[in-house]
Amino acid sequence: MPDEPTDGRDAAAWSPLDSDGWYATRNATTALRDVLVRAGLEKDFPYLRADLNAFGHGLVELGRVSPATAERLAELLRLALASGFGRDHDDEHEPTITEERKGRA
Repeated sequence: MPDEPTDGRDAAAWSPLDSDGWYATRNATTALRDVLVRAGLEKDFPYLRADLNAFGHGLVELGRVSPATAERLAELLRLALASGFGRDHDDEHEPTITEERKGRA
């Protein structure tokens, strides 16, 4: 059939380890873990996991956290944004926060 894989493998034999999404998600989870450790929040996030959904899209699961932990994380994010930490993307129509502060938007 025209929709069947041509490499001889059944689509049901797909492995997340064969995808770029898995490695990107794993690397993002590792980076987040490192930041949480530096912020002293490693004990507040006992459930931190990299995963892929059924479509191969990466997900980083933080698990349940206490309201105090959520407030502390929100404050750290507010501080990062206030210091000019911008979004990292390729959309040239949406300026980063740093560009907006410098008047380049």
